[in-house]
Order: sequence, then C-alpha cells, then structure tokens
Amino acid sequence: MAHRTAEQPELDLSRAQWQSSSRGSGDVEIAFVEGFVAMRNGSQPDKPALIFDPGEWRAFVRGAREGEFDLT
Repeated sequence: MAHRTAEQPELDLSRAQWQSSSRGSGDVEIAFVEGFVAMRNGSQPDKPALIFDPGEWRAFVRGAREGEFDLT
C-alpha cells in the first residue's frame, strides 16, 4: 500500500526490496520502485508507505542531514 498524491502513480509495492536506512537507530525502510522512493515503518509494514519522487527525496535527505526534523 502506498500514500500518493494526484501527480504520483499507483505503485505496486508487494515485490519491493525493502532496505533498512536507519543504520540501527530505528525502523525506517526504503525501496526504489519505478523511479520513486518508498519509505515505511519496518515494524509496521502493513501500514501505508510514503512515496517520494527523486526531487522530493533529495530535499528530504538534505533536510534530515541538516537537522531540519525534530526526531525526539
């Protein structure tokens, strides 16, 4: 299941190869599907995933690296 906006296609994530991106500090998993990046909570894989296009993903990663998000 994927959360999407009107600009994003419906993606089939059933065969996605999920990878841990949290380096042991959380349950975040990502998968690259049809040119998009899907992100989900690995401890709740049945919940919807967030879908990013390449530009959105770059902006998200840049913001995370710069400490833009309060994760406390």
